[in-house]
Amino acid sequence: MAERKHPDWIKVRAPSSPEFFRTRDLLRRMRLHTVCQEACCPNIGECFSHRTATFMLMGDVCTRNCPYCAVTHGKARPLDPDEPRRVAQAAAQLGLAHVVVTSVDRDDLPDGGAAHFAATARAIKQLSPATRVEVLVPDFQGAHASVEEVVRAPVDIYNHNIETVPRLYKSARPGGRYERSLDVLDYAKNTAHRLSRPTLTKAGIMLGLGEEVSEVMKVLRDLRAVDCDIITMGQYLRPSKEHLEVVRYVPPAEFAELRERAMALGFRHVESAPLVRSSYHAWEHVS
Repeated sequence: MAERKHPDWIKVRAPSSPEFFRTRDLLRRMRLHTVCQEACCPNIGECFSHRTATFMLMGDVCTRNCPYCAVTHGKARPLDPDEPRRVAQAAAQLGLAHVVVTSVDRDDLPDGGAAHFAATARAIKQLSPATRVEVLVPDFQGAHASVEEVVRAPVDIYNHNIETVPRLYKSARPGGRYERSLDVLDYAKNTAHRLSRPTLTKAGIMLGLGEEVSEVMKVLRDLRAVDCDIITMGQYLRPSKEHLEVVRYVPPAEFAELRERAMALGFRHVESAPLVRSSYHAWEHVS
């Protein structure tokens, strides 16, 4: 079967601004990975041109093998203890007011990498105290101790992606569990309340994998039930022919309608459009 062409509303221009190349070159010099590059994000030109990037900790090899994701799967390398410092330096040199830090899944580590996230948040705040720190974390296999370690660090937004509707987890996210992801967000929010921390929680979902609108609405209601503040919704794009196929390209008008319905449920902020990704316009989510 021939590969389905992207509709016009999906197409983006190739990056060409001087700031794009400056950001790219700085990241290379400092030996840092970004999800923008590793996951083939369509917004890399816009974000790099605005001197923003989503730093990806703990290497570029993931211990899980989700069939929608472009990140390499395999045996992960040992942690680099100097990485938190380099991320903080890069953020400072780019003059970032809002830093997003994510990672590959590291199920090989006892804490799933929670201590590394916490060290990175502390390093960023130490070098740039006014900078907001958003962490986009894995599920830590549901370990509450790991969730709490990250919440106790100086983070402003605790982000964990739901990715898709429960019915599609077996095919799209076999290493994850829907209820476990909800529990992670719930525990993060409750921990923040207990510690009197003004931490926002956030989640993201992809559309176009075959989900029904009623299923998406159920996910949104479940997220509000655990007091999730922010939701992002974007179109799934197939990284290669080895990945899951796009079942449907959701038109912009449908994304706009979902945004209105999500806002009506009480979310503090909603980003919903075809090219939206977890950290897209993240600096606006707390404004």
